[in-house]
Amino acid sequence: MCVIDKIKGKELKFVDTTLRDGEQTAGVVFANSEKLMIAEMLSDLGINQLEVGIPTMGGDEKDAIKQIVKKNLKSSIMAWNRAVVSDIEQSIDCGVDAVAISISVSDIHIQNKLKTSREWVLEQMVKATEFAKKNGLYVSVNGEDASRADEDFLIDFINTAKEAGADRFRFCDTVGVMDPFTIKNKIERIYNATNFDIEMHTHNDFGMATANAVGGILGGANYVGVTVNGLGERAGNAALEEVLMALTRVLKFDSKIDTRKFKEISEYVSRASGRELPAWKAIVGSNMFRHESGIHADGALKDPKNYEAFDPSEVGLERQIVIGKHSGKAAVVNKFLEYNIKLDEADANKVLEEIRSTSVKLKRSLFDKEIVSIYRDILRERGDVLHRIV
Repeated sequence: MCVIDKIKGKELKFVDTTLRDGEQTAGVVFANSEKLMIAEMLSDLGINQLEVGIPTMGGDEKDAIKQIVKKNLKSSIMAWNRAVVSDIEQSIDCGVDAVAISISVSDIHIQNKLKTSREWVLEQMVKATEFAKKNGLYVSVNGEDASRADEDFLIDFINTAKEAGADRFRFCDTVGVMDPFTIKNKIERIYNATNFDIEMHTHNDFGMATANAVGGILGGANYVGVTVNGLGERAGNAALEEVLMALTRVLKFDSKIDTRKFKEISEYVSRASGRELPAWKAIVGSNMFRHESGIHADGALKDPKNYEAFDPSEVGLERQIVIGKHSGKAAVVNKFLEYNIKLDEADANKVLEEIRSTSVKLKRSLFDKEIVSIYRDILRERGDVLHRIV
């Protein structure tokens, strides 16, 4: 049974901001050609909307946005703006079909960053929204630092945006201070008070970006903002691959996104951003389906479902049985069967003992050639010969 077939009767849509918020990661710069490639790959995945940059920066940023627009991708193309008419004019010049209009909504930001009032925030947001709508654009009004905003003011802000013609509200957990239980309840209250489309935009400062995104969806948000690999400022954003697989495999949500391409795009974004894709990364890390521990490897060999939540092919990965210090006899026997070598009980025990000893000395798992070399040495000691060569 599908737990969240639809959110408040509406289709759940994915908004990827790898090319905007992802590139705002300190030290990350995408070449224009890389931006084009990432946009195409995301569109091919089936992402509903791509937030591709900030036109008012001009120069290469604006050129890249224009080039993406010219690709006529399946995804809607959104540009990010301050609540300033001149910013939106730059977005219009790029030819995008959607704009994000961002302004702070917490008193912390209004008083300490903007040094103004709530009334001024509402006025600026309305002017920008009305201008964008007059020019035929889809509008997401972004509440920066929404998680620390006064809830009554947040509801007033959303209802005012709705009256000005905005199409949705982006709830920004800008400094990642929410937890999934609180955010679910907060989004539920906000949705019930406004009956307006809500997008979750969560940051990972406390390691809860994915959980908070899912929590917000369970509370009624029907858009979710993500980045490939969780790329983003400070500790990053909610990761596309994590949110999508959590929804489809844990909550049984039916999605049309082609998850088989996750490995390809994750590796490409990793190289383009100069940010290593950790082996232990959830969903797309190389260790996701790599088994070494004796009990786990034996269980995976008998039936992968024993130790795998989903099939590796679903995200473009492959299963691997690694031979090393923690390996068991079953994994060793299976490894030699790959080369048509059937180990008896005694040989399997001897080989396993040497594998563990060698792994400790080298401080890593072993390559196939090293494993066969161990067996060859054992045979040589008793006068036998191994004719097969790995």
